[in-house]
Amino acid sequence: MIRGVIFDMDGLMFDTERIWTTLWAPALKKLGLPAPCEAFVSGARGLAGENMLRHLRHYYPQCDPNVLLAAVREEGKTALANGAPAKPGLFALLDYLEEQKIPRIVASSSSHETIERYLRISGADRYFTDTVCGDDAKASKPDPEIFLVAAEHLGLPASDCLVLEDSFNGVRAGHASGAVTVMVPDLQQPTEEILSLCDACCEDLNEVLDHLRRGGDEPFPRKNTH
Repeated sequence: MIRGVIFDMDGLMFDTERIWTTLWAPALKKLGLPAPCEAFVSGARGLAGENMLRHLRHYYPQCDPNVLLAAVREEGKTALANGAPAKPGLFALLDYLEEQKIPRIVASSSSHETIERYLRISGADRYFTDTVCGDDAKASKPDPEIFLVAAEHLGLPASDCLVLEDSFNGVRAGHASGAVTVMVPDLQQPTEEILSLCDACCEDLNEVLDHLRRGGDEPFPRKNTH
């Protein structure tokens, strides 16, 4: 039975990933570095912490990865100063969870400041009493720590939580945490590996809501043994 819901943010709640993919090129240009290839951009999605730094070192060994990360974040401050559009079905799903008194929390690799700004600008802040960011976990996704911390904040075992994710590493982390894990694809469609790890794949958050409304105690039957 699902007793709590853990939301990823970028690409799941808000349409930010499309914007972030456009920011690498200007950031790299300002640093005098070559334009990014598609493999670099797609590989960066869903990364944070040491995993992101490792990715940057691999493609741009001539540059301090922290400098490159700071440059792209600076681009993001301008591009996303006014937040980003909510993904389809977000507020209908949040309304339903509130009506059902199902607690929810945001668990994102973004900073607390960024999470709170997006929530405030969109008006979604009233639905959440707590957030967990990348700084609250020692290891980043695909490590499950951030979701285990989020479940602890909800006062629930992870196995009683629904994790909603759009990224491959997010699905891997959700699966590893033992939570019911549902993928809502954004820019990347799931591979066979990812489909084997998530308990369901929904087109959008409206479909997630449909499952919750019609599914009774087990809206997403587990197809995995976590």
